[in-house]
Amino acid sequence: MKQIIFFDTETTGVNATDFLCQLAYKTSDETFCELYKPEIKIPAEASAVHHITNKMVANKPKFQDSPSYKKIKNLFEDENSIVVAHNAKFDLAIIEKEGIIPINNICTLRVARAIDKENKLPQHKLQFLRYYLNIEIQATAHDAMGDVLVLEKLFERLFEKIKKDDNLSDEEALEKMVKISSMPSLLHAFSFGKHVGKTVEEVARIDPGYLKWFLDTKEKENPEDEDWIYTLKHHLGKLI
Repeated sequence: MKQIIFFDTETTGVNATDFLCQLAYKTSDETFCELYKPEIKIPAEASAVHHITNKMVANKPKFQDSPSYKKIKNLFEDENSIVVAHNAKFDLAIIEKEGIIPINNICTLRVARAIDKENKLPQHKLQFLRYYLNIEIQATAHDAMGDVLVLEKLFERLFEKIKKDDNLSDEEALEKMVKISSMPSLLHAFSFGKHVGKTVEEVARIDPGYLKWFLDTKEKENPEDEDWIYTLKHHLGKLI
């Protein structure tokens, strides 16, 4: 069985121009969490979320200059490792900037969305799922290690559900989670806009023009939102 590595990053922001300032991970036999000095200053908006300040990282090394860098790179890029993150696309992009490109990954956000076929969950954010699913654990939200601890428990729930629902072995369940994570999510419903609460399938029937407009807007203004773009193309394709 492959080695599972639960990890999370805290950063200077959520844009393509932002950088790592904290990384935490947990394996079956190791827990790690460290601060690093990012390439740019941490803005107050980011500190307000994760409470990491410029003073806290002033004397820290940059990630690639740190004593832990080579070990983490080797661990994450090992062919027998599977790195697990919630909204993994973001965290993977952050560590890719640092020269780390894992071979295998699982995104618990995409897996949670895939399992929620009937759209029973109002949200799929990590901390929402923590409380909605009654995951009882002592962990600080928006702290890299705190999020890792919640992530591990969420993964266990998703893993067991996939095994049970599809009658899969441990290895088969992991393979399915990796496969789900490799593709954009097919989103089920709108949580915003004039069609809030309706399924995308329903809107495709009653107002396909809205889907076409939304797709054009996404492709022009937010082309990196591959989940919505994939979903809209999927439903519009059915109308052709």
